[in-house]
Amino acid sequence: MFPIVEGSHVLGLGLSVGTIIWFDLRLMGAAMKRYSVSQTFSFVKPWMFAGFAVMMVTGVLLFWSHALKCYNSNFFRLKVVLLLLAGINIVVFHSTIDRRRTEWDKSPLPPFQARLAGFSSLLLWLAIVAAGRLMAYTL
Repeated sequence: MFPIVEGSHVLGLGLSVGTIIWFDLRLMGAAMKRYSVSQTFSFVKPWMFAGFAVMMVTGVLLFWSHALKCYNSNFFRLKVVLLLLAGINIVVFHSTIDRRRTEWDKSPLPPFQARLAGFSSLLLWLAIVAAGRLMAYTL
């Protein structure tokens, strides 16, 4: 059962983080400039949330199967901190600059705060993936 759960976790990760990357790149003004930020979010949102749900359920199951090893892993601890920072980034983005999205939604280059949120999200998710893979190889 473990390989199925782990494989599903990786697939959920690819779906969720893969679509998050597209949204982050749009926020940074680096991709999909002909689409508004709202359109881009509408495109990726269902896939992002579906992948995130699979990733969370399977992540909990993976932790449950090796809880003590995970808890003692520095990479696991780093991953949890990075996940918390990613969550904070999302909350700050949605409670600040995103509230004024109608002002800059169609701009090919969003305001600095939006670009910073996208860049931070991109770095955090890449680091989360790296920490997760390093954790898996050291358990």
